[in-house]
Amino acid sequence: MTPIDYLVVGAYLVGITAFGSWLGRFHRTTADYFLTGRSVPGWAICCTTVATETSTLSFIGVPAAAYTGDFGFLQLAAGFILGRAIVALLLVPAYFAGDLLTSYDLLRQRFGPASKNLSAGLFIVTRSLADGIRLYATALVIAVVTGVPVSVVVVVLGLVMIAYTMRGGAAAVIWTDVIQLFVYLLGAGILVASLLTHIHGGWGAVVDAGRAAGKFAVVDAVWNPFKIYTLWSGLIGGMILTLAVQGTDQFFVQRLLAARSRADAAWGVFASGLVVFAQFALFLLIGVMLWVFYQQTPLPVPIDRADKIVSVYVLHNLGPGLAGLIIAAIVAAALSPSINALAATTVNDFYRPYIRPDADDAHLFRVSRIATLGWGLVQVAVALAAEHMAQNVLDAGLTVLGLSSGAVLGAFLIGTLRPSVGGSAVFAGMLAGIATVLTVWWTTPIAWTWHALIGTTVTVAIALMVAPLVPPSRPTAPVPAPA
Repeated sequence: MTPIDYLVVGAYLVGITAFGSWLGRFHRTTADYFLTGRSVPGWAICCTTVATETSTLSFIGVPAAAYTGDFGFLQLAAGFILGRAIVALLLVPAYFAGDLLTSYDLLRQRFGPASKNLSAGLFIVTRSLADGIRLYATALVIAVVTGVPVSVVVVVLGLVMIAYTMRGGAAAVIWTDVIQLFVYLLGAGILVASLLTHIHGGWGAVVDAGRAAGKFAVVDAVWNPFKIYTLWSGLIGGMILTLAVQGTDQFFVQRLLAARSRADAAWGVFASGLVVFAQFALFLLIGVMLWVFYQQTPLPVPIDRADKIVSVYVLHNLGPGLAGLIIAAIVAAALSPSINALAATTVNDFYRPYIRPDADDAHLFRVSRIATLGWGLVQVAVALAAEHMAQNVLDAGLTVLGLSSGAVLGAFLIGTLRPSVGGSAVFAGMLAGIATVLTVWWTTPIAWTWHALIGTTVTVAIALMVAPLVPPSRPTAPVPAPA
């Protein structure tokens, strides 16, 4: 990397921090801080959802999947579209039927505090761990390319994330997401253009070599629950996973609740599935192009992992400034902070009902910013700790969200379709679903794409079995609005 590259990355970090912080001047209430006054249009909901789902691991990992394999990853992306359609039709109307600040407040209204607290607590723990590890993974890639120590990169990225999110709230997260989507797509476009100029024979060579090697194959119809990318694990597992994450996780649902209307939220989440599919197709194409290029040109350095191939190409084939732009794109793919969503859950689901039920909005506003800072520091600490983890522990951490999301989805499905089921039955079902998925993950080689389906199925089944043994739930009165 040259000084120009470092200047490009530095300018991007300063610019995104300044823009996100500037958005904070429009906040007047806690609802503004967490939901932007419910003013976000559908197209921005689409963009922020795509950017939130895309991480550094997507930017470098999806090309690696095609570099060593084929386009089979798109089977999972097709399941994402189906899942989003169900979110738009089933869950979005439920969220807009009440005045909610977090997704888990819906469970409180349906089943009482136990299921709500369990779901919110799982979100806080799993999201803090997963996004702390995601921060570490981003820092690791940047450290490899720049030579800057991983811990320094973690702290710098963490401070940027905290600075603009603490000041700008959900508006900063959403609108910087919109910018960052175009930044990392620009980076992908630069990679495509550069590869086409370096590959002998250009696009024709990519098509011919890729087709001959089976790189463009998409569908694998084999029934194998131990294989990740098949038609069935993609369509079914991807659909359920998307339902669980996009439809119940506060990190994603916060964006839907910030929409200016139910129609904007539904349209935005469904359209994001189509954009994600096209985006992953682009990333896979980059992987095939890298494979063709390195069939023609020897690797400049040996690599022990396919997900290093993007970094190797950037270091050895892009000129001054362009390498910095790609690093900025990698940063853009990673900087979609969950700390505002974590603060919303902390304040609305725990602090306000249990610690200060009489707090006015000014007090809650101050606590919300403090909570944002606190969760930012927690994620930085997790990222620094992850530097000392073994590689297999890191891989396990990146799947942590799937271990509990199925149980939470099961509770939301019952709350939407069978709200008369007792809260105690739902709580028992969730505990059984979580225990089952943890056992499956720990003791079997079943692919992670099935974990959410297993957790959802067990949760619903146990809750319905226990329901006749306990009294039906009654709707819980909303928590009074702050004075």
